[in-house]
Amino acid sequence: MKIQFTRKAEKELRQLDAATRKRLQKKLAWYLTHEDPLVFTDTLTDFELGEYRFRIGEYRVVFEVNEDLMSVTAIGHRRDIYR
Repeated sequence: MKIQFTRKAEKELRQLDAATRKRLQKKLAWYLTHEDPLVFTDTLTDFELGEYRFRIGEYRVVFEVNEDLMSVTAIGHRRDIYR
């Protein structure tokens, strides 16, 4: 599965401190090494941000899946991401 970031998600990722950014990127790469990374996700009830989310510590990575492409739509702290 390939990963793609929207402009908004790239901006949100760049605004994080270096340690958090590195941890998120490392964990996303780990998820993508598995045959079915969706087993680690939760489905969102409101699809405004995206279909699924990964929980990585205090942060959430929201994304959509189209065939073999994961499109990350939002990245943020758990207290802010759904507002």
